[in-house]
Amino acid sequence: MKIHYSLEDLKGIKNPVVTTGSFDGVHVGHKAIIRRLKKLARDISGETVLITFDPHPRRVLYPDAEGKDLLMILSQKEKIELMEKTGLDHLMIIRFTKEFSQISSSDFIENILVGMLHAKIVVVGFNHQFGHRREGDFEYLYKLSRTHAFDVEEIPEQDIQNESVSSTKIRTALLQGNIQRANAYLDHYYIVKGTPLFLSQRTMDFERDVFSLFIEEKVKLIPPDGVYAVSITCDDWTSKGLLSISNWGLKNNFLSDEIQIEILPLEEGCPVEKREVTVCFHKRIRDASERSDNAFVKAKLEKDIGEISDLIY
Repeated sequence: MKIHYSLEDLKGIKNPVVTTGSFDGVHVGHKAIIRRLKKLARDISGETVLITFDPHPRRVLYPDAEGKDLLMILSQKEKIELMEKTGLDHLMIIRFTKEFSQISSSDFIENILVGMLHAKIVVVGFNHQFGHRREGDFEYLYKLSRTHAFDVEEIPEQDIQNESVSSTKIRTALLQGNIQRANAYLDHYYIVKGTPLFLSQRTMDFERDVFSLFIEEKVKLIPPDGVYAVSITCDDWTSKGLLSISNWGLKNNFLSDEIQIEILPLEEGCPVEKREVTVCFHKRIRDASERSDNAFVKAKLEKDIGEISDLIY
């Protein structure tokens, strides 16, 4: 997959089949769009192009309202890695600014999709809107497609167990600690990438390494306080693990600098010090404990480890 940060880079793509959107989460609905994109591109010997935005448009357009506390399911790096796994040919990341938001839907279609890209087919998700004041939609795209000789297709809303999927529902599930529901919507484990701040030994005769995780992007959504069953990956090393979250500075569900994330790997040979790790969330197994005496904490940890060992294969 080629990654582009300038619209000029999009010239010369063969028979482009294009979609646009934030794609936060790369969830079930997003994957349905990408699968269709790839099928259509194969049919015309073309290349797939996904145009997305950074930062999220709501954070730019409504910084004091709905965008103020908007937390992201994926960091930019996490999104790119998941996009690579889908088999896309081109990912275009447009820097979203107030100036860019002034582009009308007709200008976006005529100047970018047609003028620069020469799109052959445009694929959009259910109820997709775009352009200044979100004035563009499927019907508008279809109307202009007759004039500019490209095809347009809308992907139906995707369901999981008869419930529609959206990034908003995934954020809600994660903020409630309902990891398994969020994972079902995503069709992959909820992931967090970070750098270990330090490696230490537990006391209380519990000889396991524990590390604290630093998350670079402050708008990354972190689930609420509690203990979670996770799996950890660092290069070729993997391990089941126990992850504890304490949001000491949590205000209005917005991540503060005082968040504390500690991870206890169950496997030996943890090579993660000062290197990036990927954490996959499997399940929230209990609330965080308010008691701190050694005997109580050790008993809780031993019970947690047994549950995690049975849960993750």
